[in-house]
Amino acid sequence: MAKGEFAARKLESDRQKWNWKNPRYKRKKLGMDKKHNLLEGSPQGRGIVIEKRGVTAKQPNSGIRKCVRVQLIKNGKQLTALAPKDGAIKFIDEHDEVIVEGIGGAQGGPKGDLWGVKYRVTHVNNQALEMLRSGKKEKVKR
Repeated sequence: MAKGEFAARKLESDRQKWNWKNPRYKRKKLGMDKKHNLLEGSPQGRGIVIEKRGVTAKQPNSGIRKCVRVQLIKNGKQLTALAPKDGAIKFIDEHDEVIVEGIGGAQGGPKGDLWGVKYRVTHVNNQALEMLRSGKKEKVKR
């Protein structure tokens, strides 16, 4: 490999070639995260609640985590989103408009003991879910 005074172009092209061996670089350049992400690369998405559902936790934990099935407005895809904390599911009804975001698992995956649940609900009918839970605001009827 050239290392002389005028070797910058060769060094740069070699570095570019070797970058493709790095799986993170390859995924980023090919846009794999956007292709396989239901939100298509955006941090949040709006959707309509289709149904409420309980998801059982993975071993060794037990319990039913309260989740909702959401159909995204932007692309029509469906996803399962967690209703976080105690009693949050009571403020979410079918046909409500919700805002979902990533749940924060490793590399965009599920977090903790939830099978395939990669998203969580943050807002219901443009009201923050945390405010509804704490009683500081009331849910707006649509």
